[in-house]
Amino acid sequence: MKLIFATHNAHKVEELNQLLPDSIALLSLTDIGCNQEIKETGTTLEENAKIKADFIRQKYGLDCFADDSGLEIEALSGAPGVYSARYAGDQKNNEANIKKVWGELMGVKNTKAWFRTVFHVHFENKEYILKGQVEGSIIFEKRGNGGFGYDPIFVPKGYDKTFAELGKEVKNKIGHRALATQSLLKILSTQ
Repeated sequence: MKLIFATHNAHKVEELNQLLPDSIALLSLTDIGCNQEIKETGTTLEENAKIKADFIRQKYGLDCFADDSGLEIEALSGAPGVYSARYAGDQKNNEANIKKVWGELMGVKNTKAWFRTVFHVHFENKEYILKGQVEGSIIFEKRGNGGFGYDPIFVPKGYDKTFAELGKEVKNKIGHRALATQSLLKILSTQ
């Protein structure tokens, strides 16, 4: 079975490929020759995931899904949230995003945060909305070489290491995209 993942983000594709059985060929936008940038104009993760999935479904007529994910910090009223990738500007600079989060949390004791993802799925002429969330906290030093984005400063609840330190094996069990992918697999396995 072929399924389009409406993203150009190679990190996300790699992460999901590790979670899917070999019977599912996950194709990125690059793989299908879609070089057009899909504007994420939504103000929520749900809206952005739908925008991307609807675009691919309408343009190519293929079964597909899109995700939008974000880091949400309680003390920042859920920010950076839907703006996580561009929090410090349109250049999508991970280092600048982390520094901005730290700056805004300066002097704040509550560093409770969570990663949340939303999948919007078009499969077999039906639409599904799937969600995954992992709670944790922000730390004020970067630790670990794995992962991407905010992974070096996010410690999931019940662990003392960051996502960047825990490695793929743990992240692929407890991570927000892993949880949403488990729900996706249930849908795909019914066919």
